[in-house]
Amino acid sequence: MRQYDALIIGGRYFDGTGAPSRIAHVAIRDGRVARVFDSKPDPALADQVIDAEGCWVTPGFLDTHTHYDAELIVAPSLSESVRHGVTTVLIGSCSLSMVCSDAEDASDIFTRVETVPREKVLPILVQNKNWSTPSEWVRFIERHPLGPNVISFLGHSDLRTGVMGLHRATDRSIKPTAQEQERMEQLLEEALQEGFLGLSTMCLKWDKVDGDREWSKSLPSTYARWGEVSRLNRLLRRYGRVHQGAPNAANPLQVTQYLRESLGWFRKPLKTTLIALIDLKGNPTVRPMANLVGWIANAFRGNFRWQLLPTPFTIYADGMDIVLFEEFGAGEMALDVRDQLERNELLKDESYRRTFRKFYKEKLSPRVWQRDFGDAIILGCPDTSVVGRNFAELAAEQGIHVVDFFLDMVVKYGRGLRWYTVIGNHREKRLREMVKSPHALITFSDAGAHIRNMAFYNLPLRFLKLVQESEQQGDPIMSLERAVHRLTGEQADWLGIDAGHIREGDRADIVILDPRGLNQDLEQENWAEMEGFGLDRMVNRVPGCVKHVLINGRAAMTNEQVEPGLGKESGFGRFLRATSC
Repeated sequence: MRQYDALIIGGRYFDGTGAPSRIAHVAIRDGRVARVFDSKPDPALADQVIDAEGCWVTPGFLDTHTHYDAELIVAPSLSESVRHGVTTVLIGSCSLSMVCSDAEDASDIFTRVETVPREKVLPILVQNKNWSTPSEWVRFIERHPLGPNVISFLGHSDLRTGVMGLHRATDRSIKPTAQEQERMEQLLEEALQEGFLGLSTMCLKWDKVDGDREWSKSLPSTYARWGEVSRLNRLLRRYGRVHQGAPNAANPLQVTQYLRESLGWFRKPLKTTLIALIDLKGNPTVRPMANLVGWIANAFRGNFRWQLLPTPFTIYADGMDIVLFEEFGAGEMALDVRDQLERNELLKDESYRRTFRKFYKEKLSPRVWQRDFGDAIILGCPDTSVVGRNFAELAAEQGIHVVDFFLDMVVKYGRGLRWYTVIGNHREKRLREMVKSPHALITFSDAGAHIRNMAFYNLPLRFLKLVQESEQQGDPIMSLERAVHRLTGEQADWLGIDAGHIREGDRADIVILDPRGLNQDLEQENWAEMEGFGLDRMVNRVPGCVKHVLINGRAAMTNEQVEPGLGKESGFGRFLRATSC
C-alpha cells in the first residue's frame, strides 16, 4: 500500500509564511500536507507524482473580495478563479449576501450594483433558494459540490432587508423597531456562531436597487443610522470577527466613523477592512489620506486594513452602462431611466446636456472617475473609423463639446459603443509603494460581478508579476516569499481561517505555476461563457502559467485543464469557518 495520495517533486516551495523558499518535495495524504522532504523521495510512495521542476509550489491563493454569491449556486466550480490558482473565495462583500432576504429581494439588491442581469439571477434564486437564515445557508453550502473553498460575510443590506422588508429597509425616515434590531443581532450572532467572517456594510450612495418595486433607491445598508451599525459591531468585537465596509465617496470624512469603531481604547479592537486604497486619477489626495487613516488606526490600537487592487484599475463600458455615471447627478439621472427610447430623449435634451456639462467640468467634487473623455478610448463601434481613438480628439475634429459628442454617440449606437478608461493605479511607482503597505490587503478583484466592465480574475498573478519584475530590474519591492505570503497566509491569518499555508499538517490547497508564464500581458481581456447564465463575460487567460491546482488534495486543474469533476463532485472545496480570536 502506498503511503501518499500524491507527491509534488522538485519545485521551489513557498510555505505561505514568508519564510525562505527552497527546492523541496511535498507529500499529500487525505487532503493534508503529510510531509515536506528536502531530499527527493521515492516516487513509488505515491499514487500520483507531479513533476514541478522549474515551477513554484505555493499555497492556493485567497481572493478575498468577490461577488460569486449567485454564481456559486448554479456553477460552483468557479473555474475562472481556480484556473488562476485561487483556492479560497470570499463572498458576501459590500453588504450583499444572499442569506436572509427572499429570492426577489436578494436579486434586486444585487443585480444592478454588480451588473449581472436580473433576468438571469432572479430565476436562479427562485428555483434554488430554500433558506432564510445563516444556519440554513451553511447547510446548503455544506451539501453543495464546491470548487474552491468558500468563506463569507453576512451582508448588512441582505440582513436589513430580510428583517425589515425591502420597502421599509430603503426608507430613510424609518428606523428598525426594537424587535427588528434585536432580530438583526440574533441573525448576525447565528452567522458568527456558524463561522461567517463577520459583517459587510455599504455607505456608498451610488449603489442602487434593481427591480420594479424600489427601483433606483440606494442599497438598504446606506439607510442605516450609525447606532444600528454600532450595535452589530459589538457582536463582531465580541467574537473577534471582521467588519468590511465602503465609505461614502461623496463624504470623505465619513471614514472616521469606521475608524472610531476600529480603535481599541478601553475595549477590544474591531478588525476592519475598507474599500479601497487606490491612486485615483480624479482625486490624487485619496491615496495619501488613506495611508494616513491606516497609520492612525493601527497606531492607536486598531486592527485596520484597506483593500488594494495591485494593478491598473481599468474599467470598460457599453454606452452609458457603467456605475461610474452614478456618482454625479446628470449621470445618475440618465441611468435611472430604464427605457432606452426615453433615455435617448433625455440625452438629446439641451437642458439635460447643460446639466451634464456642468457636472463634467467640476473638478473639486469628490469623485472616482476623473471625468475626462480624452482619457477614454473607443474599443468597438459600428463606425469603425473611431475605434482606437478618444472622445476628446474626435469631438475637437467636429468642433463640438466633448460631452455633446459622447451623448450623440450613445444615442446613435447605444450599447454598441464600447470604450474603456483607467481610473487609478496608473503610476507604477506609486503602485509599487502601495503594495508594500502593512495596512492593506492585496485583494479587490470583484470576481463574478461587473461581467462586461472589468476582469481581475488573475489578480494574484498580476501581483506576482509586479514583484518579479521589480526583482529582475534590481529594485525589488519585496521578496517573492513575502509576495506569496501577502496573497496567502497573511490574509488567512488575519481573517482567522484554515487556509493559506502548506506546512506539514496544513490543508493541501496548492498551486504549481511556471514563473516564466508571468512574462506576458496579464491585463488583456478575453471572453468566455459564464456557466449557468447563458451569456459571455470578460475574463482573463494566462496560458503557460498555472499548471496544476489542488484543492483539499484533489486535482482541480491538471496541465492547465480544469478537471471535469470540479463543481460537480464533492471533496474539493469546503465552507471554511472563521475562528474567534
